[in-house]
Amino acid sequence: MASYEPVDLGEAVGTIAAQAVGEPGTQLTMRTFHAGGTASKGGDITQGLPRVEQLFEVRSPDNPAIVSEVSGTVNDVKQDEDEEVIEIMPDEEYRSGEGDEMKTYRVHKHRMSIVEEGEDVEEGQLITDGAADLEELYEHAGKARTQAYIIKEANKVYERQGASISRRHIETIIKQMFSRCEITDSGDTSFTIGDVVELAELKEENNEVAADGGTPAEADRLIKGITQVSLSRKSWLSAASFQHTTRVLIEAATEGSRDELHGLKENVIVGNLIPAGTGFEENERAQEIARLQEEEWD
Repeated sequence: MASYEPVDLGEAVGTIAAQAVGEPGTQLTMRTFHAGGTASKGGDITQGLPRVEQLFEVRSPDNPAIVSEVSGTVNDVKQDEDEEVIEIMPDEEYRSGEGDEMKTYRVHKHRMSIVEEGEDVEEGQLITDGAADLEELYEHAGKARTQAYIIKEANKVYERQGASISRRHIETIIKQMFSRCEITDSGDTSFTIGDVVELAELKEENNEVAADGGTPAEADRLIKGITQVSLSRKSWLSAASFQHTTRVLIEAATEGSRDELHGLKENVIVGNLIPAGTGFEENERAQEIARLQEEEWD
């Protein structure tokens, strides 16, 4: 993955990414870094290994940065006792036409504004210092900007410790964080509303249903921490080998789950040749994955 050549099908990029991110993690000190400067004198900011964990596990930080819910113009930034107050006049598309349209944000005393009066802001923009709540950021800023934020913040932590990590390794992990979706309309599929499933599983079943003339399911993309992603894998063997083994096994037994043994861990557990490297070439999923690569993925 360091040769700038296209990666072969069957390459264990997840394992490589985990090692690339985890090895320099030993250099990260578990400490709290008090940042100085104009845009960050609001208080202690979690850094080092805890900050990386906070990002990859999608944990909400204490006193998160305020994310603008609208696009508009900053009308005023004023002091109210020990808090700052930011007023934003929304653009026309964000107005309901009823009453006072001004959007007001009260800034926690341990945070400070990073916008000025008259400045244009857009929905999803951070208007105070501090770490963003990733779920809130995703809701207002969208997938691409949230992914860019995670990459920037993760790289910042490693660079402060003198460690450099290729962007592609972080991107590999982030792809898994956005690989789950929640069913909002089951259509003619076997899913039920509220199910959280893998995006690939949704597309596979939708293709089968559409081929039979049925109505495909609809779903909202989610952002999940890497632990939640591991525990929500279709393979119950893989999930059980990770955490909450008893619960996973009980659920798999009561649901009569069948493991198709598509991944690495489940094949290692049962003693099969893993579907990676030379073992991947003989794997029946190789052609299916090649076909899925040709499809459009949001």
